[in-house]
Amino acid sequence: MRVSDFDFDLPENLIALHPAEPRDSARLLVVEEGKPLLDRHIPDLKQLLRPGDVLVVNDTRVLPAELKGTRIRGENRAGVSFNLHKRVDAHTWRAFARPAKKLALLDELELGNGGAADALLARVSGRGESGEVTLEFELGGAALDEAIKSHGAMPLPPYIGAKRGVEERDKVDYQTVYAAEDGAVAAPTAGLHFTESLLQQLAEMDVAMERVTLHVGAGTFLPMKVDDTDDHVMHSEWGEIDQATVERIKARRDAGGRVVAVGTTSLRLLETASLATGELMPFVGDTDIFITPGFRFRTVDLLMTNFHLPKSTLFMLVSAFAGFDTMKAAYGHAIADGYRFYSYGDSSLLHRAPHPRDRA
Repeated sequence: MRVSDFDFDLPENLIALHPAEPRDSARLLVVEEGKPLLDRHIPDLKQLLRPGDVLVVNDTRVLPAELKGTRIRGENRAGVSFNLHKRVDAHTWRAFARPAKKLALLDELELGNGGAADALLARVSGRGESGEVTLEFELGGAALDEAIKSHGAMPLPPYIGAKRGVEERDKVDYQTVYAAEDGAVAAPTAGLHFTESLLQQLAEMDVAMERVTLHVGAGTFLPMKVDDTDDHVMHSEWGEIDQATVERIKARRDAGGRVVAVGTTSLRLLETASLATGELMPFVGDTDIFITPGFRFRTVDLLMTNFHLPKSTLFMLVSAFAGFDTMKAAYGHAIADGYRFYSYGDSSLLHRAPHPRDRA
């Protein structure tokens, strides 16, 4: 399909710069093909979900992966900054550099807000395209994670960062209440709407919650640079879903419950883990699944997700899930009715549309 098919006009004033307060007071647009759109709010999930359903959430934790510091080359020094976006191994990350033209292979780096004695040390061990570099850190593993937390700032999405600076509250606002596994550099934003209280209320009505992990990379914000979706190369992200979780999700579904993916990251992992056999299986590793209209969904029945950018891979995904024309109409309604867009914005609950081959 043409990438331009997924374009739409979004007024700047609808881009949310802060989340709703409290976080579960945001609006929720319910979308189901062939039925009227429903304007609801997040707490209405208690009426929209059924006993026996299972929420599948992404428990990745966002690292404060924006690092600033100094490039050292002999006696020469220059200010540089990085957005980490994908862990390679215990000591190594890929990152987007600014300004990349100031960097060369084997440049030494001192990163952090303190002096040289307190700096996080690294060197440039590789260079890619579009400002991407590979950074090899002196520290590794959990020690490196803790150092990044100490020296880094929350990596706000570019459409927020261009309008305001990072604030202290972002450390809480840009993290889900169930975040547990360090490794993401962008939040699984649909999950930002949940509070401990709401999750407890859903549990009491027999809506289960299962955790999977997909470490969201900054590649999720990269614009598409092709005219046709067939020519796009998707970024990869590391994820894991274990055997016990698979068995519990299957048991819920076999008993008539619905699988509700909280966020596109949860959906991408569940559907990746269902590709090999057509049913959900354990999975660990990288996924670069690219979902566009015509994709056959195997596991997810409903998707809770925020409102996405024009011409983005995520708007393509929701169009594949709920129907292209249906989502065009839903976004038109959301814009006209003043819904708040993107990471800190409002949300939607999408029902899966039948696959074209399954229609009568």
